[in-house]
Amino acid sequence: MSRIAVVPGSFDPVTLGHLDVIERAAGLFDEIHVLVVHNPDKSALLPIAQRVSLIEQAIADARIPGKVIVTSWSVGLLVDYCTDVGASVLVKGIRSQVDVAYETPMAIVNRNLAGVETVFLLPDPAHAHVSSSLVRQVSSLGGDVSPYVPRVVADFLQAPAGV
Repeated sequence: MSRIAVVPGSFDPVTLGHLDVIERAAGLFDEIHVLVVHNPDKSALLPIAQRVSLIEQAIADARIPGKVIVTSWSVGLLVDYCTDVGASVLVKGIRSQVDVAYETPMAIVNRNLAGVETVFLLPDPAHAHVSSSLVRQVSSLGGDVSPYVPRVVADFLQAPAGV
């Protein structure tokens, strides 16, 4: 029986911390689905299709091994997607106690709704301070985001508009 996990997130944009979690999840499970989800509480910088494309390129550039599927989900519950693809586990990166407090109620509800467990992975300390919102802010003010994101994302964010 194949062990399938889902790594969900807004990935707006994908960071090196996200890639670290994706790579480690790929080593723990037979198949992972990196699932770009819409977060109605956040104002998005990048359209979902662009995020999917950047993640696919970053995974290819990083040569992350294993079966990794990148897709998006915008209608219904996250556990519905898990049920559709046969995943019994969600993988979430946790940077701080704030993330634990935010993620714990969702983990409990996901287990209650569909028996989907949540596995929390701690970040590589080099990326523990990085968030997509911080990257968006630095980028919007003209700062160099290359230490925080995959090369393909840094190149995309630094390209002139319309390129």
